[in-house]
Amino acid sequence: MQRERMLQGCRALDLTDETGFLCGKMLADLGVDVIKVERPGGDASRRVGPFCHDVPDRDGSLYWFAYNADKRGITLDIESRDGRRIFLDLVKVSHFVIESFPPGHMTRLGLDYPALADANPRLVLASITPFGQTGPFSGYAATDLVAMGMAGQLLLTGDADRSPVNIGLAQACMHAGADAAVGCMVAHRHAVRTGNGQHVDVSMQQSAAWFLATTIPWWELNATVMSRVGTFRGGGSGAAQRQVWPSRDGYVFFFMIGGQQGAKTCRQLVRWMDDVGMPDPFLATFEWEKFDMASATQDVVDRISAPIERFFRTRTRQEILEAAISRGISICPLFGMKDLLNDPHLAQRGFWSRHEHPALDATIPYPSRFVRSSENETGTALRAPRVGEHNVEVFSEIGLTRRQLIALEQAGVI
Repeated sequence: MQRERMLQGCRALDLTDETGFLCGKMLADLGVDVIKVERPGGDASRRVGPFCHDVPDRDGSLYWFAYNADKRGITLDIESRDGRRIFLDLVKVSHFVIESFPPGHMTRLGLDYPALADANPRLVLASITPFGQTGPFSGYAATDLVAMGMAGQLLLTGDADRSPVNIGLAQACMHAGADAAVGCMVAHRHAVRTGNGQHVDVSMQQSAAWFLATTIPWWELNATVMSRVGTFRGGGSGAAQRQVWPSRDGYVFFFMIGGQQGAKTCRQLVRWMDDVGMPDPFLATFEWEKFDMASATQDVVDRISAPIERFFRTRTRQEILEAAISRGISICPLFGMKDLLNDPHLAQRGFWSRHEHPALDATIPYPSRFVRSSENETGTALRAPRVGEHNVEVFSEIGLTRRQLIALEQAGVI
């Protein structure tokens, strides 16, 4: 018997660009019928790479696939009079509207929260912007990089002796999208109890800054800015030890610490080195319980690190993972995308779902279940839509006929 999805029966209208895609994706994976609304001809975000088979095409954007999977897709010009009328008809049978336009844009269209609430008092509107709907920066445009920088995140990324670096995949919009999804669900609960919807205002800057909770009291109490760590992590003595170590086929994470717990894992590593014929007399007699990065000199750290680095270079990440489990060593491999796809643990938990893209002659794996439920089904059920793929299906649900749809298409409304 097929289980019901968590938020089955709810509908969301998704007007977002890359800034807010994740919000609709999360709601969709929880069972909301998310309808991605694009301008006629397709959303500009379809041009965001990388692309399937490395061929730029509006129906081949892997970025689009990833964050718009599980959504139905329609085209609608909400800037036209007929488009706004149709959109409001959809609002009447929806629970959420998600948008990422600059503040004031929805007001200029006559589709701000009061107008939407007039059509559907229980509706939840979520707005995702770089700096929110109010405040001195609210009218400013910003990229994800700008939001990360002004949230304090970039100050902590990279090596301590170099300039800050950006993270490879956009982050502030992901934080904001996840926060918007949570806000939508809580606001929906309020609407169920009271019959009243609300406007959820999400700032990318605030969402990213919220994750820096530890750094704020660190500065407030000690006037200390937490430093970048990167590959090496420093101690109170000024010495620095490696955290990311090269292995035979990639990298692993290992950090030497002292005390009873640290000594246990370090001694197990030294025994492993002995067992495979790579002993080191210095490590064999080292008093690990007394090791403390707060007082260790760089000479001592380097003397410990050299034989460990040579050893890791002779082992694969899989060998290191197996030894970590069997020998009780606190160490882990750093996975890449191929490793994730082949990870038996993720496979057993049903993390992946595969969907065919007939136009591309390709089957693509999607990260599916970000949460599991004992009672309800979750996960990605649909591939990302082609341009206007569900126009007939969705618009017929609000009473539009085929003849009307043809006329609307000829007029450029859909």
